[in-house]
Amino acid sequence: MQFKRTHIIIAALVIAAGVAVAIWLVVRPSYDDIVKGCQKELDSSSTKAHRPDACKDVSQKDYETLLMGWTMKHALDDMPKKDRDILDYYDDGSINGSLD
Repeated sequence: MQFKRTHIIIAALVIAAGVAVAIWLVVRPSYDDIVKGCQKELDSSSTKAHRPDACKDVSQKDYETLLMGWTMKHALDDMPKKDRDILDYYDDGSINGSLD
């Protein structure tokens, strides 16, 4: 009788552990979610050496790519509109005299 009870307890523990692992796998964020969260947290204090907490699980290569993209976006946003594109194509895709 003792032998059977031990097997039942062990089986219940294994099943409980399996359910816990399955729940953990379902609710944890994906790598893409982690990268998107990191992208939202980037600011002017972010550097290669100083990562926001949301970026701690992002690979170094991906973090540097996000950081470069953030830097370029804000560099272009700070630039005067007339200096953003030398050719300054109009909506129809032709040059239309923009090489003045």
